[in-house]
Amino acid sequence: MLHYKTMKSPIGKITLVSSNEALVALYCNDELMPKKDLAKKNDAHKILNLAEQQLNEYFDGRRKTFELPLNPEGTEFQSKAWSALLKIPYGEIWSYGKQAEYLKAPKAQRAVGGANGRNPIPVIIPCHRVIGSTGKLTGFSGGMSMKVYLLKLEGHQVDADALKIL
Repeated sequence: MLHYKTMKSPIGKITLVSSNEALVALYCNDELMPKKDLAKKNDAHKILNLAEQQLNEYFDGRRKTFELPLNPEGTEFQSKAWSALLKIPYGEIWSYGKQAEYLKAPKAQRAVGGANGRNPIPVIIPCHRVIGSTGKLTGFSGGMSMKVYLLKLEGHQVDADALKIL
């Protein structure tokens, strides 16, 4: 059975979805929420409350790593790409090429970008920490303003047009 709850955050409304064992999705604002549609509202669920607490600590600058059971559903390649994202430390950025090299698939930058774009647990699985090889900010499922906010929160400077890391 799936459970969900919503919370307010500096990046807008977040909807968290969990099984009995692990967090399975994090939705921002009004994006499509297929897992939520299968879930029951539960504001007392242990994993959802822990996720909310840790996200609040992250947004307040008091948390740099998340300690939550995660179970994102995807293909084998997507799962590997998302696991690689968890290796990027707070405050650091990787290029899509570096992530592809980490996966031992150096020519798979586009596939990595596609997998990152389907990350079902953004922020916690930090796809916002991946940018273009020239420092250019590329797409983010939550929108570029959200990506810029998260990168700035983690100490990065972004140009005035919010297009590139300085």
